[in-house]
Amino acid sequence: MELSYQSTRGGEAGVTASQAILKGLAADGGLFMPSFIPKLDRSMKELSLMTYQETAYEVMKLFLTDFTEAELKSCINQAYDSKFDTEEIAPLSRADGAYYLELYHGSTIAFKDMALSILPHLMTTAAKKNEVKNKIVILTATSGDTGKAAMAGFADVEGTEIIVFYPKDGVSPVQELQMVTQKGENTHVAAIHGNFDDAQTGVKKIFNDKEFAKLLEEKGYQLSSANSINIGRLVPQIVYYVYAYAKLLLNEEIKEGEEINVAVPTGNFGNILAAYFAKLMGAPIKTLICASNENKVLFDFFQTGTYDRNREFILTTSPSMDILISSNLERLIYLSAGGDATANADLMKALGESGSYSVTSEMRERMKGFVGGFASEAENKAAIKKLFEDTGYLIDTHTGVASTVYSNYKEETKDDTKTVIASTASPYKFSRSVLEAIEGNQETKDEFEIIDHLSRVSGIVIPQAVEEIRTAEVRHTTVCDADQMKEAVLGFLN
Repeated sequence: MELSYQSTRGGEAGVTASQAILKGLAADGGLFMPSFIPKLDRSMKELSLMTYQETAYEVMKLFLTDFTEAELKSCINQAYDSKFDTEEIAPLSRADGAYYLELYHGSTIAFKDMALSILPHLMTTAAKKNEVKNKIVILTATSGDTGKAAMAGFADVEGTEIIVFYPKDGVSPVQELQMVTQKGENTHVAAIHGNFDDAQTGVKKIFNDKEFAKLLEEKGYQLSSANSINIGRLVPQIVYYVYAYAKLLLNEEIKEGEEINVAVPTGNFGNILAAYFAKLMGAPIKTLICASNENKVLFDFFQTGTYDRNREFILTTSPSMDILISSNLERLIYLSAGGDATANADLMKALGESGSYSVTSEMRERMKGFVGGFASEAENKAAIKKLFEDTGYLIDTHTGVASTVYSNYKEETKDDTKTVIASTASPYKFSRSVLEAIEGNQETKDEFEIIDHLSRVSGIVIPQAVEEIRTAEVRHTTVCDADQMKEAVLGFLN
């Protein structure tokens, strides 16, 4: 059976992988889903002997079925190269009984590099395949990491422009500096007055504006997305859970067929959804531990079956997870409804109109492999401090959330299944928060004094990505209101 893509809301079907990547979002506002989840056609033993690049090919070929072997291997080899500062691309570190899958060794020191290094190559290949003559405009909202990783990936890529919106006071100083100093003639950034959900809602509105699409078409442009709503973002993320399992097997940490748990710090739900896809493909994953910060909309959903974004938005020290509308959850809702696009569309309509929806008991039963947990700010700090003092291993504030939730889960359930924790960012991306977790309040206002001090305390070399922004020129200064985003897009393209 040939794999194709359809919208979670029923408006499009029979779409090829390359078309789905180019469109980003379906015309009816839904997300593209494969017509079925393919099974791995290599054993874990075979995969355990492969490099990251080889594993990526074995996973991605099953989803990107209209890419030739040569095209896909070319995309993979261009993406996973010397921009990663470790040969393994995604090393596993053992600390305090868990395995931390380090996904931050790329050029922007966050896990988004894993997918956003390859997306530009997939997209430009897809454009050639589909004989696209327009310039592709990548339009993205970011809670801090996607924006920089997308800009780094797309900078000066021929036939593309990239526009990123981020919440003005909702990202870390390092995240902001990484974005506003980004080079590339085709890169554009705007801070918005509002939070990430405002930015994400604004971007979705632009995607759904047919008149605006027509106007851009006349100017020779078409929109696409680099957010995890794009299937070209999601598929590369599946790879690292398959790779992590295979490496545990190679290192004789587990036996073939032995199940593992996976704990993921979760905001927009893309990263943990990728782990679920890996499970559905045949990776022996038992429980998916969905870790939230104080914006615990997902925790409440898994507890009650009701998703309700009508609540206070809290700014935390794990800003990439400060999200109340988890876009990728729609894909899980669609799967748990048995692929019933009408049922899913009704729930998404309710979310748009009232800010909440409830799923049926049958749907909840289909999601029973997920458990939710959340970490308070105090718990997160304590977890970072304890892990560092006990083992010398330093984690960032997002990984700290997952580490806390995993510890609580283990204590409550007595489940001693070996667990992989997705470590999603370098501690240097959130250096002040990490240092304050270890040492208490820091008086200095200067971010780079904090970074230098953290390096002395931890003994960890400051990544090149941070050294680069120390003296980099600020190139992007646009600030706008959430309702001016469309005008900002036109301004950038003119």
